[in-house]
Amino acid sequence: MIAQTPRLNFEPIGPHHAPLFHGLNADPQVMRYFPAPLSAGETDAFIARIVAHRARHGFGLEAAFLAATHTFAGFIGLLRAEFDAPFTPAVEVGWRLAPEFWGQGLAPEGARAALACGFEELGFGEIVSFTARANEASIRVMEKIGMQHNPHDDFDHPALADDDRLRAHVLYRITAQEFHQRLVTGAHDEQD
Repeated sequence: MIAQTPRLNFEPIGPHHAPLFHGLNADPQVMRYFPAPLSAGETDAFIARIVAHRARHGFGLEAAFLAATHTFAGFIGLLRAEFDAPFTPAVEVGWRLAPEFWGQGLAPEGARAALACGFEELGFGEIVSFTARANEASIRVMEKIGMQHNPHDDFDHPALADDDRLRAHVLYRITAQEFHQRLVTGAHDEQD
């Protein structure tokens, strides 16, 4: 599991979280860089896939709650990316937060904790993150947590049609060595 951060607690996602995720995944603002908001049934299937992923790999996305109030904020965690792309299979760090928690530095805070879990507890050598090229907010989070972008790594997501506005994706990477070097040098913005 991801370690608690100063402002966030984490729980492995399970079926009991479904009512919390129904609203998050149905929000058009939250899902604007995905093909469409998810119905309740689609969210239930999403949760089932996350539960199966954790059973198969021993890690996965985690529900994120504010430590002070136990208010549900969204999810943060690690997943295996196994779709057909030049960089897969890979381990991905990802997040999805409700709009009321945007702009407070919670995504970088939780994503750093997920990276620490991936590198220090699970022993991964590299973790990636990717998003639609238009998703500037997620790209800023990737940069704040020290991930590096090489335009040669960018790709068209194979699950999206050729003419889909979201097909063009950027890929960011960070190695265990780069992550630990940032910890040693304190190279991140505390004002995220």
